[in-house]
Amino acid sequence: MIHDPNRVYVFDTTLRDGEQVPGCQLTTPEKIEIAKELEALGVDIIEAGFPMSSPGDFQSVVEISKAVQNPTVCALTRANKGDIDVAVESLKYAKHPRIHTGIGASDMHIKHKFNSTREEILERAVDAVKYAKRFVEDIEFYAEDAGRADINFLTQMIEAVIAAGATVVNIPDTNGYCLPNQYGDKIRHLKEHVQNIDKAIISVHCHNDLGLATANSIAGLQNGARQVEGTINGIGERAGNTSIEEVVMILKTHPVLGLHTNINTRNFYELSQMVSTQMRMPVQPNKAIVGSNAFAHSSGIHQDGFLKNRENYEIIRPEDVGFPSATIVLTARSGRHALKYHLERLGHRLDRADLDVAYKSFLTLADSKLDINDEDLLLLVSSNNLFSQSFEKVSNK
Repeated sequence: MIHDPNRVYVFDTTLRDGEQVPGCQLTTPEKIEIAKELEALGVDIIEAGFPMSSPGDFQSVVEISKAVQNPTVCALTRANKGDIDVAVESLKYAKHPRIHTGIGASDMHIKHKFNSTREEILERAVDAVKYAKRFVEDIEFYAEDAGRADINFLTQMIEAVIAAGATVVNIPDTNGYCLPNQYGDKIRHLKEHVQNIDKAIISVHCHNDLGLATANSIAGLQNGARQVEGTINGIGERAGNTSIEEVVMILKTHPVLGLHTNINTRNFYELSQMVSTQMRMPVQPNKAIVGSNAFAHSSGIHQDGFLKNRENYEIIRPEDVGFPSATIVLTARSGRHALKYHLERLGHRLDRADLDVAYKSFLTLADSKLDINDEDLLLLVSSNNLFSQSFEKVSNK
C-alpha cells in the first residue's frame, strides 16, 4: 500500500475544518487561490469542503477539483447515501478524488449524539464505506471521537471498514482530549491488533483543546500512522487543529524519527500570511514557525549568543520556512552586543568607550520607548556627539 514506509502523507484541511472558525468563511475564488498554494507547498491531499453542507461548499469542491492537478481532492460526508451522492457529484472533475466518510466511535457519541448502539453504528459505518466505494476507489473513514472510544470497539470498527474498502482510516482526537502517550498507544494498538491494517494508511487528526494537537500527532506518527491531518496556522474549530507547519518542521528537525514529507517548507511563511489575510485571522506573534516573533531575539544573553553563532538560539533557519530573516529586537533587555550590531548596520563602528556612552543613553531610551527604530539610534549617536569620534562606516551587506 505504501511504497516508502517512512513517508508521511500531508492532508490539509484548512479549507474545510479551518474554515469552520466563526467569521472566517472564504469565497470560492479565495479557496482556489489557497488550494493552488497548497499544491505548490506539496501537500498530498486537500480536503476541499463538505459538499452537502451548502451550495457554496459544493461549488468550491467542484472548482478546486478543476484547479489543482497533483493533490488528491477530498470531500467530507456523513455516513449516509445522500451525503455521499452529493460528494461524488462534486468530485467529478477531480484527477484524484477521495471521499472522507465516517461516524462516531465513542460511547459518548453513540449514545448521546446518535441515540444508537455499537452494533447499529458499526453497520452504518460499513454500509457507508461500501456505498462510497461503488463510485470512488480512494475512501477515507473517520472514527469520530476515537480519542475517547473504547479501544476494543475501535479496533473492531477499523477492521470492518478496511474490509469494506477503506484505504485510509482516520483516528481523530476530536475533542483534543488525549495525552500524547495515550494517543500514541491507541495508534500502536490498532497497528498491532487490526488484522488487515496493512491494507490501509492510519491517519491522525488532532484538535488543540488542551494545546496537545501537535504533540499527539507526532506520537501517532511515531507509533505507525503515516498520514497527518491539519491546517495552516493551526486554525480550526474551537482551539484549532494540528498545525501542518509545526509537524513538518518537527520531522525535518528530528531526522532520528526517520520520517519525511514531500513538503516544500520554504513556502510556509508566504502561505501562512495568505491564509491569515484571507481569513481575517491574525497569526499570534509567538506562533511556532510562522509567528512574527518566531525568529526575533530580544534578550541580551540570547542576542549575544545568536550574534556569536546563530545555532546557539536557532534550531530552524528562517530561510528554511520562507521567513524574511531573523531579527535582533532592541529592548531594555538588550545588551551591548546587540546595540553594536545595529549601529554597525547603520554605518557606525564605535570604540569601546563610545559604545559605553551610547549604551547608557540607549538603556534610558529603551525604558521609556517600546519600539526602538533606526531613527532613534541615529539620533542617539548624534546627541552624544559621537560623530566627532573616530569611527568607520560599514557597508550594509
